[in-house]
Amino acid sequence: MKKKRIGRTKLEVTDIAFGCASIGNLYRKVEDDEAHEVLDAAWDVGIRYFDTAPHYGRGLSEQRLGRFLSQHRRTDYVISTKVGRVLSRGAPMAAADGFVDPLPNAVRYDYSGDGIEASLEGSLARLGIDHVDIAYVHDIGHYTHGDDHGRHMEAFLGSGYDRLVRLRERGRIGAIGLGVNETAVCLDILRHGALDAILLAGRLTLLDRSAETALLAACRNSGTSLILGGIFNSGILATGATDSATYDYLPASLEIRVRVNQLAEQARALGLSLPAAALHYCHGHPAATSILLGTAKATSLARNMALLAKPPPPSFRNAFS
Repeated sequence: MKKKRIGRTKLEVTDIAFGCASIGNLYRKVEDDEAHEVLDAAWDVGIRYFDTAPHYGRGLSEQRLGRFLSQHRRTDYVISTKVGRVLSRGAPMAAADGFVDPLPNAVRYDYSGDGIEASLEGSLARLGIDHVDIAYVHDIGHYTHGDDHGRHMEAFLGSGYDRLVRLRERGRIGAIGLGVNETAVCLDILRHGALDAILLAGRLTLLDRSAETALLAACRNSGTSLILGGIFNSGILATGATDSATYDYLPASLEIRVRVNQLAEQARALGLSLPAAALHYCHGHPAATSILLGTAKATSLARNMALLAKPPPPSFRNAFS
């Protein structure tokens, strides 16, 4: 598997990464052996970059990933997690934030320097490691916080960003970045200071290319790497425009379903399924350093890897430009 460098750091990641939201029991309960099986499958196909977050099952994803990676040398893999949510001991819950049977932890948002360091230390403890390769500031922006965005941004720009830089200087973090679902906040923060990487979910895909307007140029100018998540736009590019299809984690509108049907027709004309076209669009995008594949099923991972293994026709990129 190819490796690409993160920003101007010495860190390199495989061009396909494994996203660990699903092994935090996203939407359904996943048993420990099922989580281990899909992580093992990712390792066996050559994936060496794993992304997780405290948000995923209130720490469950980090805990499971840490147990799995403990059987491998620390120098053999790259791990990213996220800061901005601080976990503390709480009451057991049946579900929280879309995750079933999460760990019994309470959560609060804190993008200040102290909050970011507390978030990081909790993640390191759950992962069982002494440093994280990439720390992404998670879900800062209007998309998640609405009217509360201003105070969170003030906390981050006031002390959070500088603390991340110092943690990187101390070796607790190898690279710093954002893990978000919107482009506006990326542009705002890049005007404040440099970032090594942005993990952008759902905004540079076959269906949604809103990042192309300004963010790609900003990343080129600042030397910021783009890691692409949400490449199926929460499902519709995998399932097609069914009545139950979701886009941005909500039922897809008629306008979106019509657009997806058009994309599916274009893909069929090239001899590709819609999921294959979605995968190749992101994986082959010149701005992409790595793409995230996230699933709790080893069979689903194998299916997506098989789709990527078959090259698209030479006319693919022009057909979807």
